[in-house]
Amino acid sequence: MSQEPGALSRRDVMRLGALAGAGLLLGGCDIGGGSSGGGNKGSNEGKITALFMQQAGYSEDDIRSMTADFQKANPKIQVTTEFVAYEALHDKIVSAAPAGTYDVVLIDVIWPAEFGSKKLVTDVSGQFPASWKTDILGGALTTAEYQGKFYGVPWILDAKYLFYNTEMLSKAGVDPSSLSTWDGVRTAAKALKDKKVVDKPLIWSWKQAEALICDYTQLLGAFGGKFLSDDGKSVAFDKGGGLDALKFMKQTLDDGLTNPNSMESLEEDVRKVFSEGSAAIALNWTYMFAAANDEKQSKIAGKVGVMPTPSGSSGGPGCNGSMALSVTSGSKNQQAAWTYITYLTSAEVQNKYAKSSLPIWAKSYDDSQVLSTSPQMVPAAKKELANLISRPQVPRYNEISSLLQAELQNALLGKKTPEQALADAASQAKTLVA
Repeated sequence: MSQEPGALSRRDVMRLGALAGAGLLLGGCDIGGGSSGGGNKGSNEGKITALFMQQAGYSEDDIRSMTADFQKANPKIQVTTEFVAYEALHDKIVSAAPAGTYDVVLIDVIWPAEFGSKKLVTDVSGQFPASWKTDILGGALTTAEYQGKFYGVPWILDAKYLFYNTEMLSKAGVDPSSLSTWDGVRTAAKALKDKKVVDKPLIWSWKQAEALICDYTQLLGAFGGKFLSDDGKSVAFDKGGGLDALKFMKQTLDDGLTNPNSMESLEEDVRKVFSEGSAAIALNWTYMFAAANDEKQSKIAGKVGVMPTPSGSSGGPGCNGSMALSVTSGSKNQQAAWTYITYLTSAEVQNKYAKSSLPIWAKSYDDSQVLSTSPQMVPAAKKELANLISRPQVPRYNEISSLLQAELQNALLGKKTPEQALADAASQAKTLVA
């Protein structure tokens, strides 16, 4: 992970603590007794427990440092932090909900429909100052939104970018600008292979997990596909751009351009392969730029290029991989939980830790402190974050994702044709969308 930024000054800490407390007075009071029900407003003091993930974005050290600064500014609130792998996060939130174990939880962009409809997290729309709706980047603002209500505050703003090994491309005579289209990526990979620069130029996170859906989403969008029909009542990924995306993925395997280990790889595996110099081109989240440039964990530090996701026939939307912080409906101390959330998501805190995860605030992208953390990454992000594609917001998304993961792998492993795999997935998903 990236190196931890410097701690906030005491002056910053005290000022942010005051702002966080003031945030509780803004808007209506959904916290405790709002339409989501189940929670208790509590007092703005006492103990709260927050659940985070261990993977991409802010590191555990980052979050512990932020929390320590928060507690200096809010000595009457004691925060306990817990961390689990992303793959365990969803089920941990669901299983802990009846007991009210957590007050603050980190939720993925794909969960507001489920968690909101089941009232696992609180509707905080009334706490949103009007200015947030223009000050927060549009792509970020929708992270925790479902049916016009906000079930959290966006915190980890992310999309998948295209990373490349500048030295390898130079050896193969490939101009990095040619990677701006997926056809260009395939042509570049062939040149890298033919010139024996690297045998398997491409590495992806295609394990049967949500990581596979993220890569597929990015390609589906580029080729003009949709997950759902325009009325949202039926699936549409089994034709047009959805089918073209899967055919593209399979072709890179058949042509020997994609490392077959992609079929068992998650994002961290992609980072390791790329950082070892065993692949030339990869899709991954923001954090890989800093990690692959860190000499302590990478053999290619200083040789990493990054650009917005390539375009297909319908542009190049990035897969929205953002996450939000939510107050649980079962929290006994929702006021303190909200104070903690408004602190962590503030521009000042996010700007300080921008090397780990880029801020949700539009003004931050013109901030010298943020720009200096990554002169290459920030401009790419500013462009990509204006054009994101989301996975479908439906209450039974996790079930749809699981069956689609299985069928995508069936096609990639050659067990089914792309057409049959997506037709089977669509057939199984039909009742889950209705």
